Amino acid sequence: MSGAAVVHVGYAVPRAGVPSAASFRRWVEATLRGARRRRATELSIRIVDAAEGRALNRDYRGKDHATNVLSFKTDLPPGLKLPLIGDIVICAPVVAREAAEQGKPPRDHWAHLTVHGVLHLLGHDHLVEAEAEAMEALEARILAGLGIADPYTD
Repeated sequence: MSGAAVVHVGYAVPRAGVPSAASFRRWVEATLRGARRRRATELSIRIVDAAEGRALNRDYRGKDHATNVLSFKTDLPPGLKLPLIGDIVICAPVVAREAAEQGKPPRDHWAHLTVHGVLHLLGHDHLVEAEAEAMEALEARILAGLGIADPYTD
């Protein structure tokens, strides 16, 4: 990658059980490489509790419950060239609950949701089946490079 990745990580929850900023940076960089992004890139990741996750999901998506990850793509004015691609919000208690329910190592689930969120910021989506399959395959490939099992296989 020709440009460096700048990743700002903010914790609005106690750090116990939540990965370090260095881990988030490593997962973001792996995603940028896997998505073949060659430009300088900047993004923020905020780790939140259930109340903040619920409020954001309600206010921005109209869904009144906390969700695992939200992505807010930057909408820059025309002609403004900045490396900022957006913000990701990850809800710590939802990640912990899902990892336990799915029998996954929590760290692997954190990595998956980080990869998933970054891909959304890069324009990937899963609203249409063909796009979902392509996004899931890319996620699985990036995670495999990190030594993490495909989250979409049983």
